[in-house]
Amino acid sequence: MQVFKSLSDIPLFSGLDSDQLDAVCKIAVEKSLAKNDVIFSEGDPGNGFYVVTEGMVKIFKVSFEGKEQILHIFGPPEPFGEVPVFTGKPFPANAQTLAPSRLLFFPRTEFVTLISTNPSLALNMLAVLSMRLRQLAAQIENLSLKEVPGRLAGYLVYLQEEQGDGDNVTLNFSKGQLASLLGTIPETLSRILTKMIGKGLIEVRGRHIHITNRQALESLAGYEADLD
Repeated sequence: MQVFKSLSDIPLFSGLDSDQLDAVCKIAVEKSLAKNDVIFSEGDPGNGFYVVTEGMVKIFKVSFEGKEQILHIFGPPEPFGEVPVFTGKPFPANAQTLAPSRLLFFPRTEFVTLISTNPSLALNMLAVLSMRLRQLAAQIENLSLKEVPGRLAGYLVYLQEEQGDGDNVTLNFSKGQLASLLGTIPETLSRILTKMIGKGLIEVRGRHIHITNRQALESLAGYEADLD
């Protein structure tokens, strides 16, 4: 019953009737993990995908020099690792929990069988993959075309829209992890945050950020302004 309730709250399964949700429920596997547990490593067989129901998961790659680059951070009710479901190829990155987490795992073979007989589920999965492609394109643009202040400004605007808490943003992970996500180092991130505070763009209290000048942040994110 708990798995069924979790499924009904997940956008990936929106629009499915009770019988269809029951079919999805039957193949779902619940997993409870502690903080910093490895979910899968780059190169592991892509034998299924996951949905976060509680907690937080980071997707990352590690360079030959051992430097970690966070690609994305997922929380409820987001899916991850779904691309290998269709390609049948290994996972292209690593996944690890950032907090105690509960996940639903959907085995590849059983899920593909469900999709082949359920057009609504297939359309929902296409929407998820399209969103993931847009996220990847945006990240490539941020890392290759924007300086770190623009990346940070864009991410804060994104979080504000995502969290829907007025002008307030909460970082549910460390500033070191935020630096990795933005392709920089913690010292550089701290300097930029200090400049943003000095310019009156934001106020920072621990992991809570109050956006005081959204227009300036949007301009900074869109190459129209700088912090100097």
